[in-house]
Amino acid sequence: MGKFTPQQRLRYRLDRQMRKAIRDYKMIDQGDALLIGLSGGKDSLALVELLGDMSRVLVPRFKVYALHVQMTNIPYQADVDFLRRHCEAHGVEFLLRERSFDAHSDTRKSPCFLCSWNRRKALFETAQELACSKVVLGHHRDDFLETLLMNMFFQGSIQAMPPALQMDKMPLQVIRPFCLIDEADLQQFAQDNNYPPQEKNCPYEEKSHRSDMRDLLEELEQRFPGLKDSLWASMQHIYPQYLP
Repeated sequence: MGKFTPQQRLRYRLDRQMRKAIRDYKMIDQGDALLIGLSGGKDSLALVELLGDMSRVLVPRFKVYALHVQMTNIPYQADVDFLRRHCEAHGVEFLLRERSFDAHSDTRKSPCFLCSWNRRKALFETAQELACSKVVLGHHRDDFLETLLMNMFFQGSIQAMPPALQMDKMPLQVIRPFCLIDEADLQQFAQDNNYPPQEKNCPYEEKSHRSDMRDLLEELEQRFPGLKDSLWASMQHIYPQYLP
């Protein structure tokens, strides 16, 4: 690919990795209707662009929608006009829903949990209204590895996130086509395509275990290049006979 620019090579690599994930984990079938959870961050914007463009040429053929959920009680909002234009440019139908939650209604749950739960609920409800077969989330490989470490360190369990998950209580599957893609590549892709930064001013936002795991992973990867590859591979090579 010597004749191509760095931007073109990155786009090719992301397309290839996403197609491999879709194929390996059997994420998409002929005639599927997919609903992307569009937060406005770099990952979901890239998902709209890459999956939307792919839907025009990939066999099996499938339809793509994107849903942005505005939480009216959170003092930051994405640029809805930009999100709509971005979706239209890549053949994705844009939808907007408004929700809110009372952070004081359930003191057993953190405001971050309540916000996430309400967004996810709106996503699943809209998917069923549209008769979508799949809900698409923009988690990348680093998200999987951070979740793995969080569960090991703080929950005493070995689990991460499945690339494809069939829901128990509804006829929906959750798929994560970016599971083989590194966050650094998505950051560069966002920069190459001039995605606007997602400005947050959430009164409930605080440093979390996830951000600690993100920092730890980056430190370890710098000290031991290839460590992330090995961590990912470890989830496919489990030997129960050598565990307690």
